Amino acid sequence: MHKKIIALLSSLTLGVCCLSGCSPDKQATQEKKLDKITIAEVTHSVFYAPQYAAITKGFFEDEGIKVDLIDTQGADKTMAALISGEADIGLMGPEASIYVYNQGSDDYAINFAQLTKRDGSFLVSREKNDNFSYKDLEGKEVLGGRAGGVPLMTLEYLLKNEGLTIGENTASGEVNVRTDVQFGVMAGAFAAGEADYTTAFEPTATQLVKEGAGYIVSSVGKDAGEIPFTAYSATKSYMDENSDLIQRFTNALYKGQQWVQKASDEEIAEAMQPFFEDTSKEDLIIVAQKYKEIDAWSSDPLLKEESMNRLMDVMIKGGELKEKIPYDSVVNTSYAEKAIKNTK
Repeated sequence: MHKKIIALLSSLTLGVCCLSGCSPDKQATQEKKLDKITIAEVTHSVFYAPQYAAITKGFFEDEGIKVDLIDTQGADKTMAALISGEADIGLMGPEASIYVYNQGSDDYAINFAQLTKRDGSFLVSREKNDNFSYKDLEGKEVLGGRAGGVPLMTLEYLLKNEGLTIGENTASGEVNVRTDVQFGVMAGAFAAGEADYTTAFEPTATQLVKEGAGYIVSSVGKDAGEIPFTAYSATKSYMDENSDLIQRFTNALYKGQQWVQKASDEEIAEAMQPFFEDTSKEDLIIVAQKYKEIDAWSSDPLLKEESMNRLMDVMIKGGELKEKIPYDSVVNTSYAEKAIKNTK
């Protein structure tokens, strides 16, 4: 009798698990159906909201993909992770693929989907200035970022277009754009008294304001114009061997981009929250509002030739590129075009 009761209870328990979907075997089977893709992010940033929305809203799962994110802290490290096979896809500025292409590598990175279309940094001043003009930077120091990086090149491109002279002689009115402070500690250095201005992405810019350390006076991205600031790339060999997977990835991304365009600031904040637990929902709402205001996020993954040419103009003006390379040597638009055409 005792054995019969145990057998009956075991049978009932198994039945309940099957009905409730809690079967370990069933869960394992479902997980096996998802293809894992490792994305190396140049930095873990709220600037990439459409990507995080695509994850939390289930768009990648709908395409049979499980996303694993690694934060590499730098385009050079992101590209190294991509080339070595540590990551399948790299999220970084397309300038990195141009550098690798020019090195003559056989298996270089190809950009297949654009995520952001403007610089996402804001100019933060130590002094409040409701009538800011870039002429106010004459004779001042600005923490600009890493030499060779798109944030620095975009800032310098903007300043030159504003008729300013970049140099170290602030006494003569030159703007000293400093590159000696690492990106990750720029805000802390500024708060500690370094320089007159700094560039900062969100939510760092807002945090500096809330802490009374500075005032946001302009948007570098809005004032500099559109460039392909951040894009997804994969090596030629990986794309050749995983074409269908790249397509499904791009489909999911496009759904995330379209969702963000229509979603409210609060909805975007909620979609990002699981990836930024240390940032309040209030701050994430502010971030979403600011990036929407400057039209920072691409509404689709298509990286256009005109946009890429402008990036190369910025690089040439910044002294990081001698001449333009063929657009289609480092860009493949077929996945984006198909995603736009077929994804509903």
